[in-house]
Amino acid sequence: MFFNYIKELLTKKIVKKNLSNVKLSSSDGLIKTVGIVFDETYFYEKEDLVKELVSEGILEINIKVLVFKDKIKKNETFDYPVFSYKNLSWNGKIEKLEVQQFVNEPFDLLINYYDIEKAALLLVSQLSKASFKVGFSVVDKRLNHFMIDTNAENHKIFLNELFKYLRILNKI
Repeated sequence: MFFNYIKELLTKKIVKKNLSNVKLSSSDGLIKTVGIVFDETYFYEKEDLVKELVSEGILEINIKVLVFKDKIKKNETFDYPVFSYKNLSWNGKIEKLEVQQFVNEPFDLLINYYDIEKAALLLVSQLSKASFKVGFSVVDKRLNHFMIDTNAENHKIFLNELFKYLRILNKI
C-alpha cells in the first residue's frame, strides 16, 4: 500500500512535468476510431457507453477499451484489457504489452472516462497517440483537447454533450 502511494506520487510528478511540454496538435479528420480509458473504481457500465457510441454511428470494431483497476485479483477474468499500479514502473513507464499497444494506437478520439486524477490514468492519457482527447473538466486541463463538465456517473449526459460538440466541430 505504501509503495503504491510513493509510485503514485512519483508518476504524477513525471506526468505533470511532461504536460508542461505538450504541444497541441490539430486534427481535421472525421472520427472513425475511438479509444476509451475507464476507471472501473467508480464506473461499471462500460458496455452501456460502448452501445451509445455504436448507436451514434461508430463501428464497434473501431472501439477499443482499456480499464484501470486499483487492485486485480488473481483469478479475475475480464472482457477488456485491464491494468493497475502493478503495471507501472518507478520511473513512470508502462510495463504491460496491452497497455503499450493501446497507447501507441493512433485513435481519432480518445475518451478519458475518469473524473479522479490517478497517476496511472493520467500517464496513459498523456502518452496516447490519439489526435483528439476528450475528458472531464475536473481533470488536468492540459491533458484533454475538449472537456465536459459533468461527473462519471452521468454517461448519457457526457455522450450527449460530446456528440453535440463533435457535430459542431464537424468531426462526425
